[in-house]
Amino acid sequence: MAQSSATTWLVTGGNRGLGLEFVQNLLRDPSNVVITTARNPDQASTLQDLRSKLPQQLHILQLDVTDELSIPRFAKEAEGILGERGLDYLLNNAGVMKADTPLTFKAEDFLSTFKINVLGPALVLQALSPALEKGRRKVVVNVSSRLGSISAVGKVGRQYAATYSACKAAFNMVTVKTACEKPEFIVYALSPGHNKTDLGGSAAPLDPKETIPVLLKFIVASASEHSGKSWDYWGDKVQEYEW
Repeated sequence: MAQSSATTWLVTGGNRGLGLEFVQNLLRDPSNVVITTARNPDQASTLQDLRSKLPQQLHILQLDVTDELSIPRFAKEAEGILGERGLDYLLNNAGVMKADTPLTFKAEDFLSTFKINVLGPALVLQALSPALEKGRRKVVVNVSSRLGSISAVGKVGRQYAATYSACKAAFNMVTVKTACEKPEFIVYALSPGHNKTDLGGSAAPLDPKETIPVLLKFIVASASEHSGKSWDYWGDKVQEYEW
């Protein structure tokens, strides 16, 4: 159970990419207690190595966001770790992307992408809402993308990654609606930019090792005026971005 003085974090999809980089950065501060998730924790070797070194600081839970019936079980396990301390920060990070267009996507791909990128994270937020209520900070960061911005279609992406873009736009609306429903929470969308990850590809211009420290500085300092908005990492800083 988390100590009352700890700062508590839950990062979904922490076994690789940006999620893993978030976890590794957070563990550098011994006052942080970090819960992260993986679809197959036993196969998440880097997380397991970190857990063996920092067993009081890092907890790894099994979560498959496509299995909606398992999400309440996962939330109960997380609440058992957090106790009355509650959850300060939720980073909804898990996601997938297909390289399709509006005229080429397949129905099954669209539905599976929507389930992973929208429905699953939304249900995770629902399930963890009681833990956030108990937390001191109550910050919800929904990792988004410029590709989800309707206003920016002519600037980035155009027809590329149609299902991913549509899903991010949908989750942006979930973000705004949540901010309206829970004004005591700090809820916003945050685009990390195009990073070198399995999702972003090796040709991406940004390095997660440089991106994540900047994002975490922004997240820790975020306040009520950031809620209900879209934020974007651009030019070594985080700035408001058009929906």
